[in-house]
Amino acid sequence: MKKTTIIAQAILLIMLFAAANSFAFSLWSSEPETLSPGKGVLSIPLKDINDGEAHHFKVKADDGTMVTFFTLKSRDGIIRAAIDSCDVCYKSGKGYFQRGDFMVCENCGQQFASNKINVIKGGCNPAPLRRRVMNDKLVINMTDINANVWYMRHRQ
Repeated sequence: MKKTTIIAQAILLIMLFAAANSFAFSLWSSEPETLSPGKGVLSIPLKDINDGEAHHFKVKADDGTMVTFFTLKSRDGIIRAAIDSCDVCYKSGKGYFQRGDFMVCENCGQQFASNKINVIKGGCNPAPLRRRVMNDKLVINMTDINANVWYMRHRQ
């Protein structure tokens, strides 16, 4: 094989890898939907989040900090919610993305089963966010958002 053919193939492979990596990153890093609280609570229609996919949201806390969190209907049918950060990796300013039935830390790569979100806390587990289902909505109190502002201090 000619040297120029090998170089051309190498360049093509690099370009394909870069394109695939860029596409995958765009899937994981889509901009979270911004929510506005009403009367001290966030209400998210269950029909918008009960598909088994992680849904990222952000809301402005009382001190002006944007707090990012995600919801996820786990394989056991429970709607879960967690701050998009953890006790260990929060200083990286990164959160989690979904890979199948797992949430994966963008900083350290650890994986967490969907049915353990809100169950296990501490370490690199997604920080649990209290929530309740009322009628056809997932409800989160702004007091719980405000209590978790410190996780977002390193976000850009």
